[in-house]
Amino acid sequence: MSGVIYLVQDDQRLLEMVETPYASESLLQGLVADYPHLLAGDQIDASAPRRWLLVSREVGLAADENGANRWAVDHVFLDQDGIPTIVEVKRSTDSRIRREVVGQMLEYAAHAVVHWSADSLRAQFEAACAAQGSEPEQVLGDFLGPDTNADTFWANVKTNLQAGRVRLLFVADKIPPELQRIVEFLSAQMDPAEVLAIEIQQFVGQGIRALVPRVVGHRPGRHSTGTQQSRQWDAASFTAALATSRGSQEVVVFRRILDWVRERGLHLWWGKGVTQGSCYPVLDYQGDSYWTFAVWTGGSISIQFGMLQAKPPFDDEAKRRELLDRLNRIPGVNISEERLAKYPSFPLRVLTDSAALDQFLAAFDWVVEEIRRTREVTESVEA
Repeated sequence: MSGVIYLVQDDQRLLEMVETPYASESLLQGLVADYPHLLAGDQIDASAPRRWLLVSREVGLAADENGANRWAVDHVFLDQDGIPTIVEVKRSTDSRIRREVVGQMLEYAAHAVVHWSADSLRAQFEAACAAQGSEPEQVLGDFLGPDTNADTFWANVKTNLQAGRVRLLFVADKIPPELQRIVEFLSAQMDPAEVLAIEIQQFVGQGIRALVPRVVGHRPGRHSTGTQQSRQWDAASFTAALATSRGSQEVVVFRRILDWVRERGLHLWWGKGVTQGSCYPVLDYQGDSYWTFAVWTGGSISIQFGMLQAKPPFDDEAKRRELLDRLNRIPGVNISEERLAKYPSFPLRVLTDSAALDQFLAAFDWVVEEIRRTREVTESVEA
């Protein structure tokens, strides 16, 4: 018997919505690609809900190192920790979902960790973005947010592949009991790989469609491969990590930056990265926050053009270009104009030369002054 859910409408009438099969497998595949939230990241890991970045659909996979692609994986996603997630979509009416698809997925996983690389997945992602008319760096920046940079993310992808840390997701409108038992068994036995199944039921009524995802076969107590305790960085832990990864000269640069932040009346936003610390000097003015640049424990600085462009005066590309010119005058810094709306980075070691560090801080003195001057002018006009 088909299931039923009820929707209470604004006029308090009850709308009956009946479980309805998908018209085709490709329809369900398209929904997963268009709406990754259907993969129920909050059910997979309630403490740190998984978020999904679609690498591409129909990703090729070879059976040997130099061979042509033998298979095409329905979808490949990456979660926020850079864990490759292989998704195979079937309708419950497809008899292969009960046994054949399991062997197929295990074959995918075994060859993916050997023949895929972070570079190849990155190329697939960028090609898929280009095909859709999207800017890869903007898509990735929106996904990662301000607490992780692209280089760190792709380094995590590489590490996960090398460790065999992948996730296999069986997706269907109904997960048969036979597949659920197999998934539960594999989930208990496989480590660090993770195996899960997700039902995405469709309910239809009076022209309205509802999709209800549910994770099946998730064993209580089994931690998601993506579950890692985040840490709250601070000045002491950040400095110690930077000293370990880069050395004393770059610690001196960082401490000079901290002094500059205090002198200019900015505040520091500390990241919560699991493996990499981040530190953002932020200018607060009349309830608005202006993110300037970020320093990373891995030894890099990223310029927050993507954040600055959201508010005057740096919503004006000419202003961002002027900041770009000031930064590019520093020996060792070479940021292209194509990065004016993104988050370009350069090595922190560039600033170990005291004159270079003076130039860098002078550039952001100018940024702070421009923001304050613009706001003061705007407020006097409005008054």
